[in-house]
Amino acid sequence: MTEPTSERTLILVKPDGVQRGLCGEVLRRVEAKGYTMVAVRLLIPNRDLLAQHYAEHVGKGFYESLVGFMSSGPVLAVVAEGVRVVEGFRSLAGATDPTAAAPGTIRGDLARDWGNGPQENVVHGSDSPASAAREIALWFPELA
Repeated sequence: MTEPTSERTLILVKPDGVQRGLCGEVLRRVEAKGYTMVAVRLLIPNRDLLAQHYAEHVGKGFYESLVGFMSSGPVLAVVAEGVRVVEGFRSLAGATDPTAAAPGTIRGDLARDWGNGPQENVVHGSDSPASAAREIALWFPELA
């Protein structure tokens, strides 16, 4: 029997989560799920990093407000590792819209609609292993 392959994902605790003191709770849930922290960094992302991270959204109506929000304060960037961690963290995070996110998920328990758009939903998680590799290389170039 072949052992399952471990993978990595990028998790961001967004400025709203950092400002509200939710970093510890997010990390607690990630660790309680059994994933391993590989790297953690607190930073205020610059426009260049965010433009690369959100490249697929350039030109969309919400792009400027998203970049403005994500550069408005500190972000906790985390690389987590484990079997199916990309899928597992997205399940742990819950639906993007915090109002629709199920209770028990990070967004369902900790986020709500503040009237500023759905990007203020506490966390970001990579949506695929390929996206995770690209995002980790941007936020943690030393791990690429």
